[in-house]
Amino acid sequence: MIDVAFAIPGDIATPTGGYAYDREVLARLPEHGIRARHLPLPAGYPDPTPHELAETTRLFAGLSPDTVLIIDGLAFGAMPAEAIAGTRQRIIALVHHPLGYEPGLSEERARQLVELERKALTFAKAVLVTSPFTKRLLVDKFAVPERKITIAQPGTEPAERAHGTGEPLQLLSVGSVTPRKAFPTLVTALAPLAGLDWRLTIAGPLDRDPIAVAELKSAIARLGLEDRIALTGALNRQQIASAYAAADVFVLPSLFEGFGMVLTEAMARGLPIVCTTGGAAAETVPDGAAIKVPPGAVGPLTEALRQVIADRDLRRRLADASWEAAQHLPTWEQTARRIADLIRRVSA
Repeated sequence: MIDVAFAIPGDIATPTGGYAYDREVLARLPEHGIRARHLPLPAGYPDPTPHELAETTRLFAGLSPDTVLIIDGLAFGAMPAEAIAGTRQRIIALVHHPLGYEPGLSEERARQLVELERKALTFAKAVLVTSPFTKRLLVDKFAVPERKITIAQPGTEPAERAHGTGEPLQLLSVGSVTPRKAFPTLVTALAPLAGLDWRLTIAGPLDRDPIAVAELKSAIARLGLEDRIALTGALNRQQIASAYAAADVFVLPSLFEGFGMVLTEAMARGLPIVCTTGGAAAETVPDGAAIKVPPGAVGPLTEALRQVIADRDLRRRLADASWEAAQHLPTWEQTARRIADLIRRVSA
């Protein structure tokens, strides 16, 4: 068996797409002849303290040189070159999306993170990404050789088709409340549609960015939509499944996505989708299953929402295309097999 240490910062149970990817892969690699273990890293990434960087170096030094080391991008992309240059293990860097592309960063911090990640990637034996978009981005902007990159798209669990609610029409958006998810843009876009019968549920953690949460709540109050919009906070697996089942339309207003796992989860339920073209989101959902608008564009988002709320036939067409596309999505088993094959190549 090949030994793998999967280095992941913070709490692996964190309810985000990136952590869900890590959990699913860790759980399935043993089925493919890979002895994988979780190597917890300090929680401060992507802004580690000197002490946390020293602790990370100590943890890596304690591993056997024969161990393949997979490092989650939330940590790897923020590691200075000196923290990983002496690492004896063969490194696979997992990039969900480049850290410097996270909206809400200052221009200087974004530049620093891009430079850190560009240098860090030169120490990786291989690079694992979740979408063709991210692969192109790393080749074009981070000078990563194409031959070093493997795409392992997130798996999608089969699900029953959503039954919806209908009256009022239930809109669902899922994601942590952070600047990248652009929920205030969605709220602003919905304000002119107050004459239509809809409700919006935003399901996702409210503890990631207090400023973003305050801005979202302020927008809801300022536009008088408190009785139309519910913020649920983080939901468990059963609760999120119930939210999808009760939805009539899925909406994702993100400014940028490295993949967008919630989009394929919505497709697995056959939901009509309104989303942006931010990052990989433009490619994750087929055109026939979604109305797509530019990220951050309030007017086009309002018009897309108006169409999908008012037109039952349009919703049905989008839903049918969404359900059909979901039948061809990879499973987690296929994702894990692809990563196991990569590990075997790296360890050979």
